[in-house]
Amino acid sequence: MNLGQWIGERIPVSGVQLRELTNEPVPHHLKRWWFCLGGTPAYLFVVQIVTGILLAFYYQPAPETAYDSIRYITEQANYGWYFRSLHKWAATLMIAAVILHQMRVYFTAAYRRPREINWVIGMTLLMCTLLTGFTGYSLVFEQLSFWGATVAANISDAVPFVGGLAKRLLLAGESYNSRTLPRFFILHAAVLPTTIVLLIAVHVAFIRLHGVTELEFEDEESKQEPKYFDFFPDHLLTEITIGLVLMIMLSALATVLPAGMGPKADPLTTPEIIKPEWFFYVSFRWLKLFSLTFAVISTGFIVGAMFLWPWIDAALRRLTRNEDISVYIGIVATFLLVGLTVWEAVVAH
Repeated sequence: MNLGQWIGERIPVSGVQLRELTNEPVPHHLKRWWFCLGGTPAYLFVVQIVTGILLAFYYQPAPETAYDSIRYITEQANYGWYFRSLHKWAATLMIAAVILHQMRVYFTAAYRRPREINWVIGMTLLMCTLLTGFTGYSLVFEQLSFWGATVAANISDAVPFVGGLAKRLLLAGESYNSRTLPRFFILHAAVLPTTIVLLIAVHVAFIRLHGVTELEFEDEESKQEPKYFDFFPDHLLTEITIGLVLMIMLSALATVLPAGMGPKADPLTTPEIIKPEWFFYVSFRWLKLFSLTFAVISTGFIVGAMFLWPWIDAALRRLTRNEDISVYIGIVATFLLVGLTVWEAVVAH
């Protein structure tokens, strides 16, 4: 008995059966990379998991040891600098990809009936991804990461009703203490990744149940191309190609722009300039423009509106009788987000 027969007896799934199982018709527009951005953060999340496990072998989540363990990874462990840099850049690109994916879904109105619940799941994934980036940044125990976490906790404290509880849950106390860093580590390495995996599973299940939103373009009307193509092997090959391009890009970024080390956290010395990671520039600039209470409440209102946007969109379309009203609102919001991000990036403080 050869190896193929041995495997066939124990795993009785033929190529035809596999093709039938996976060959869900895929709309033709998904041949464009920017319309199938959902797979990109999934690839990057896998990179995060693998490199995160490797880093966890050396990382010691305590205020006395965290910074030195990161220094050991960066400067002494074999290829430690490379895997830490991969982890950092994969996180950056993953957050960017999730944001772009949500924007694509928004501007193509793919959140409308019957896909409202999947939009809410996608927004929850975005929030979890941002929180994962925040907790990961805080683990380094540099000056900026320490004080960034402290500022974030104080902002949480300004949230009406639940702010004090949120701050204590985040810091494991009223202020940054010896239990804070271990809590960040548990959130970053266990709670949030598990939550993301579960949300992705539900997200994909809904996509399979509802199918992919079909989009039609004027320039395709004259072309004699089929409206659908097979998931296996056509779309799978596209996704594998994207994955290979991402790996090359990540490796290049990790080599050319490796992760460095800032000054060690000093609870007694406040830095002159405190800036979060780029994906929180919008919130940081917003806080500087208004009072703390107004900025926190308005941010909560905006985030809540985004979660409920499928229903808000339906109401706006009924009131205005304009099917594209959300597109116009989205364009204004995008310019505002980009403008605030650039503003915060270029100013000194």
